Amino acid sequence: MISAGDFRNGITLEMDGNIYQIIEFQHVKPGKGAAFVRTKLKNIISGGVVEKSFRPTEKFPTARIDRVDMQYLYNDGDLYYFMNAETYDQIALAKDAVGDALKFVKDNEMVKVCSHNGNVFAIEPPLFVELEVTDTEPGLKGDTATGATKPAIVETGAQVMVPLFVEIGDKLKIDTRSGEYLSRV
Repeated sequence: MISAGDFRNGITLEMDGNIYQIIEFQHVKPGKGAAFVRTKLKNIISGGVVEKSFRPTEKFPTARIDRVDMQYLYNDGDLYYFMNAETYDQIALAKDAVGDALKFVKDNEMVKVCSHNGNVFAIEPPLFVELEVTDTEPGLKGDTATGATKPAIVETGAQVMVPLFVEIGDKLKIDTRSGEYLSRV
């Protein structure tokens, strides 16, 4: 159990039958009245964000989130297959459980599979990946006035906006959180 007075960023807790992670918190002591804790909570199953206020003495059970390193093997259309690198156990996840978390992940790369009570709710790809450009239009000379960009398709099929000098066959470093081009490798 954790009291609202002990809230910190990143803590997960159970409330109203849902699992929430604390994104922001603020202890407020108004000049008149009792102190309270203002929070911004993210529902880790649905992804929705809510703002709530609590008395510092309110208590909630903490939620145990398991993050396991697994290797992404392949997908066969509707199912995505992962293997635990230590036990070699394999799991298959439906397309809706994975979402678009794997749009920058190649086969055989390591990801973190997040679960609560055995129910997988999220896949965390590596923060940065290196992918090869498979399709892009050539950049036109003289079009480089102020950081112009063009779309490029990488080897996983995802589209990334890149500078005009990037060509087919270049390896790119991409931030998987924002989907932004960082540099050529």
